Amino acid sequence: MSELTHINASGEANMVDVSSKSETVREARAEALIDMAPDTLALILSGKHHKGDVFATARIAGIHAAKRTWDLIPLCHPLMLSKVEVSLEPLPDSSQVRVESLCKLTGKTGVEMEALTAASVAALTIYDMCKAVQKDIVISSVRLLEKTGGKSGHFKVEA
Repeated sequence: MSELTHINASGEANMVDVSSKSETVREARAEALIDMAPDTLALILSGKHHKGDVFATARIAGIHAAKRTWDLIPLCHPLMLSKVEVSLEPLPDSSQVRVESLCKLTGKTGVEMEALTAASVAALTIYDMCKAVQKDIVISSVRLLEKTGGKSGHFKVEA
């Protein structure tokens, strides 16, 4: 197992110095699952939700969150993302919505946290927009699916 990179020799939290790292193309994908009642999912899919287009709002929120990750998570670097995608897939058979995010850049540090933040905030936005009709919605399985680039190379969740 590797050492923790955000802890210095004195055991204090610090921002990692990436100035000597090489710029590489880096990409990360993450997901979140949202469990809800079939009626709540049907309401979202019908487009008749009183707050508007739930998926469009969640997509925008996820993209915006990825761009602001450095502002939310204390030791993250501000990144110039070249691409952020957030897709939302309804899974009617299990009464879920699957959120998947993709973040990409050419830089000195990875984009895993941006992808995870995008998926998380998109899921939280769905909860926020639907809490008036269902309070027991569950957000689960927020996880990194894949990352490429950088010194640690390629990582992909086993299916």
